Amino acid sequence: MRDDEVARLLLAWYDIHARVMPWRVSPQDRAAGVTPDPYRVWLSEVMLQQTTVAAVRGYFRRFTELWPSVQALAGAEDGAVMGEWAGLGYYARARNLLACARVVVADHGGQFPDTEAGLRALPGVGAYTAAAVAAIAFDRAAAVVDGNVERVMARLHAVTEELPGAKGALVTLAGRHTPQARPGDYAQAVMDLGATICTPRNPACGICPVNGLCAARAQGIAAELPRKARKAAKSVRQGRVWVVVRPDGGLLLEQRPAKGLLGGMLGFPGDGWDGFGQDMPPVQADWHEAGEVRHIFTHIDLRLTVMVGRVEGPALRGQFLPPETPLPTLMDKARALALAQLEANLGVKGGHDEPSPSAD
Repeated sequence: MRDDEVARLLLAWYDIHARVMPWRVSPQDRAAGVTPDPYRVWLSEVMLQQTTVAAVRGYFRRFTELWPSVQALAGAEDGAVMGEWAGLGYYARARNLLACARVVVADHGGQFPDTEAGLRALPGVGAYTAAAVAAIAFDRAAAVVDGNVERVMARLHAVTEELPGAKGALVTLAGRHTPQARPGDYAQAVMDLGATICTPRNPACGICPVNGLCAARAQGIAAELPRKARKAAKSVRQGRVWVVVRPDGGLLLEQRPAKGLLGGMLGFPGDGWDGFGQDMPPVQADWHEAGEVRHIFTHIDLRLTVMVGRVEGPALRGQFLPPETPLPTLMDKARALALAQLEANLGVKGGHDEPSPSAD
């Protein structure tokens, strides 16, 4: 196949079928001279790593309302940003987000570098993000390769080698098809194709704009590709967290270390399951076991027993914060379980003092 034929067909399809996203400039607006905001492109790409467009929309809207520019984000308090990030996971990304914004402001006058090399030099910006921002924000002919693009290239060229070993070959193929004209729109076109038509299961080959060029379709193996090496089993880690509730509903929370699981986030005191904490409760209380919460990290299947207790005095560590304080997903699960147990066993709703159903 001719390398430029793929780009021609995909761009024609994208001009009609481009997905509408809050961070995206449509192909029609781009043709009219509207240029993407590098800050919004960068922010969206960081948020979209390891999650879905549907999950990111609300977070992106709130972030850009609170911090509409890289200068605003650079000046934000760490805790506020980490709180707004809670639920998106992979919290190292939030720490890198702040570090990158501050370097852009301090070292680049608030302007993102417009080349892959310049972007790669920023904190937390890897090969994919640098290529995506260079292409989408600055129309550089960079090969943007995410999971969707890997799948499209593997099928288009019938690459049967397993991932991650096939990664280099797929990046090379993606680079071959990246045009000099409209590379940003082309990058988004391939990603849209993978997300909507060339899907992991049951690809809609009949309506694909490049089905006539697809080697995997011709061989009848499109649905089998890309092939992936079997992942190693995740290690199981167990521990405890103590959910301490004051009569006014305040919850005992502590700031976690910057590095490690849930780095820099607020969380309930634990018993050292993460190398942080102590193998003893943070306060004396009549403890009740609320149950177990589970959370899957990249390499760890974490299982935490949730203990809940009510206190009136001070704690040995941490600080009491309002019950609605934003927390990462794992700690949010623990909070919900603990407060439900408190309500069921002690007749206390949401941690606040209320008459017990059995009170005289």
